[in-house]
Amino acid sequence: MRRRALAAALTTVVLALAGCGGSPRGVAAPASPAPSSPVAAASSVPATSSAPSSTSAAPPPPQANGNPSGRATVPAEARAADTSKPTRVIGNGTAASCTSEAVVSAVGAGGVITFNCGPQPVTITMKATAKIKNVQGAKIVLDGGGKVTLSGEGKRRILYMNTCDKAQGWTTSHCQDQDHPSLTVQNLTFADGNSTGDTTEGGGGGAIFVRGGRFKVVNARFVRNRCDQTGPDLGGAAIRVLSQYHNQPVYIVSSTFGGAAGQGGVCANGGALSSIGVSWVVLNSVLSYNSAVGKGANPSRPGTPGGGSGGAIYCDGNQFTVRLAGTLVEQNKANEGGGAVFFVSNDRSGTMSIESSTLRKNPSAGFETQGFPGIYFLGARPPSVSSSTLTR
Repeated sequence: MRRRALAAALTTVVLALAGCGGSPRGVAAPASPAPSSPVAAASSVPATSSAPSSTSAAPPPPQANGNPSGRATVPAEARAADTSKPTRVIGNGTAASCTSEAVVSAVGAGGVITFNCGPQPVTITMKATAKIKNVQGAKIVLDGGGKVTLSGEGKRRILYMNTCDKAQGWTTSHCQDQDHPSLTVQNLTFADGNSTGDTTEGGGGGAIFVRGGRFKVVNARFVRNRCDQTGPDLGGAAIRVLSQYHNQPVYIVSSTFGGAAGQGGVCANGGALSSIGVSWVVLNSVLSYNSAVGKGANPSRPGTPGGGSGGAIYCDGNQFTVRLAGTLVEQNKANEGGGAVFFVSNDRSGTMSIESSTLRKNPSAGFETQGFPGIYFLGARPPSVSSSTLTR
């Protein structure tokens, strides 16, 4: 049985740390004091269908994604994938041809996937979750061209990849640590995904769930996604990731999570992102108006269902890192700890850095680390902060 832990340091409130677990590769470590350092200021193959009922009215023209003021350098491996020669194309030039069935079929077949839904923005209402088949090749790209929204209709998760799910095909004997598939989602909006009640791998991941392989997000928007609202460890209203090959990071580049009042994600923990034992690099992005609404923290206090930590980001496990650069994190909230970020490295090996970013107005109703507004942190050393602003 895995043990989870949580602790807090406040001027007026001190909570005892009981030990934290939950990483597939981790073991709980003894408690240590919370840091208190102050912060310085091939040819296209159409995948078509004619089910107009799966496509709703086009949304307004797409907004620019991410933080326009972000100037963080994006490494080559984190940039958008080349889709100039797609393996398959969803749609034949009309909105009606871009259906849920076509998306599910294309994603299951793999390869580089683009859309041809006509000149106007379109929303495709997903009638089933699109699932990656692990045997369909090493590289999968889903590119909406800046005009496609995939909607979970408030009823289902939108996209699923799990290298350890036998139903999707095992391709190695070490499913939790393999380099494929490599999944990129780019130039897309994921709206109204909802994984509530789905307990696969512990739940979470309202819009996207990933375990294994590699994963990155470029120029995407996530709005109004949901997952279970109670539970001590599940999370990620937008994205839940449980493992990545050789602990290489998940890149989030020029993307928006929430972005306006009423558009944010809601989950027990991690209103935008959630992970166990996974590293993140978040570049030139915006995470705002997301909420961690669980109650009782982790492990759950007696008489409570647990959860409520990491308004925007919830990270747990052993060896992992989080880097925020050129990123705006604001107006997120947590019922328990870390209105912006909850970071617990069980063996105290994890590190966090904040570069040229702004974190503001991210209230933690329960606890946070002294000197780091909106953050609860247990790791190797206090978070590194450079050319950034952290305020209440």
